[in-house]
Amino acid sequence: MNYSLNSVPFDPDGHLEHFTAAETLGMETALSAARQGVRGSNPLVGAAIIDADGTFLAIGYHRGAGTAHAEVDVIGRLLGTGVKRDLSAATLIVTLEPCSHVGRTGPCTQAILDAGIGNVVFAVADPHLPASGGAQILHNEGINVRMGLMAAEAEDLNRQWFIAVRERRPFITARLAQTVDGRIAAVDGTSQWITSQESRQDSHRLRARVDAIVVGTGTVLADNPRLTARGADGCDAAEQPLRVVMGMREIPADAAVRGTSTTPSSPERLGNDDFLALHTHDPAEVVRELYDRGVGHLMIEGGAKINAAFLASGMVDELVVYLAPILLGSGIPALTDLGIDTLSQAQKWEWDATTTGPVEVLGPDLKLTLMPARTGAEGA
Repeated sequence: MNYSLNSVPFDPDGHLEHFTAAETLGMETALSAARQGVRGSNPLVGAAIIDADGTFLAIGYHRGAGTAHAEVDVIGRLLGTGVKRDLSAATLIVTLEPCSHVGRTGPCTQAILDAGIGNVVFAVADPHLPASGGAQILHNEGINVRMGLMAAEAEDLNRQWFIAVRERRPFITARLAQTVDGRIAAVDGTSQWITSQESRQDSHRLRARVDAIVVGTGTVLADNPRLTARGADGCDAAEQPLRVVMGMREIPADAAVRGTSTTPSSPERLGNDDFLALHTHDPAEVVRELYDRGVGHLMIEGGAKINAAFLASGMVDELVVYLAPILLGSGIPALTDLGIDTLSQAQKWEWDATTTGPVEVLGPDLKLTLMPARTGAEGA
């Protein structure tokens, strides 16, 4: 980190100071607000502003990539009417160090300075190097900055995001759409449609949030999917993820995934710039390539071999399962071999209670959202 010649470096260990009951309540509230956000390329972040006497002035949170960060959101909620007020004695409490860079949105440090807030308390430092250093900037500007309040809780909330950042890879969501008995297609290969329209619409909303979607060549050759994000009216969304196919077989020139087929709901052809073929079976190679291309949130849509390969790699941060009340008894399973021979080797997952919760009813289906169990967690 580069400091100006006249600055005193912000020392995290020197700022683990006593926190008031009001500040602790503020962080608990900020963490609760953060859980309303959506997981992805950005972490879940919540914020609160309290007055000198501990009175809550505003609560905010980050709603996902491209939206206002929690600090900007909470400041906007407080000052959105344009009314000026003296916030020099107020404290902004946030679950993650305020960012200092310009991405899809402006730096949170500047928003804090512009609002005239005199005190900032945050839980954990931002490990993402382009965004880090906000505490130092605020400290240099004379803001009273302290860190460490409820740090363990804040890191646990985003533990998979922290892992992805430290491993220099995208946040990875695996999506399965299956029957109750774990099948994604019948014996004859038919699979349209196992899940309901409500589940498919929700899946398209998820597609619209990610930067890239990966499927295998087998899925493309069997189903000829477009892999676009579409609205309830069937039309393509304005922003589309990169469509990625991995595997050694060649993709036909007229395959829909290339963006060369037109439909009534998509009168204009999608560009080939949004399509990428990667001739590999190695998930790590795919992840490296996409990370280098700037992909922050990657979704795996299958088929069974690709799903299993990514799950076996240990890189999946979120598992979304659309479960239809259908039994097939045989057919194509959602996963192939994970290399697990005995129960003690089983992958352990936890229900994710953020956003809409671990179980959501979508028409006749259930949507299950899970994340990898904490390291060392034991099954019940």
